[in-house]
Amino acid sequence: MNNVSMNQLLSQLRETAVLAGGGKSTGGEAGNQINFTEVLTNAVDKVNDMQQQAGKLSDAFVSGDKSIDLAQVMVAGQKANISFQAMVQVRNKLVSAYQEIMNMQI
Repeated sequence: MNNVSMNQLLSQLRETAVLAGGGKSTGGEAGNQINFTEVLTNAVDKVNDMQQQAGKLSDAFVSGDKSIDLAQVMVAGQKANISFQAMVQVRNKLVSAYQEIMNMQI
């Protein structure tokens, strides 16, 4: 992985951390509210896009496209796999939190 893609990945992780932390930034604008559904939908869409991109690269490599090497295909596949696994873990935590809330006595 080169420095540019590593910096992009770190930037995306920081952006996601800010969103997960309630969107609190140093600007402190009181009018900004983050919609949880929108954040979750965007995250799922990003995972889907990564999987689609990995599939396209894989198909192009298998069909004999000389501009795509095996390393690109493998890196894209691993990125898609890691992002999917992270999304599954987020889902598991959300389900666990929901179950815990539902089991609370009023």
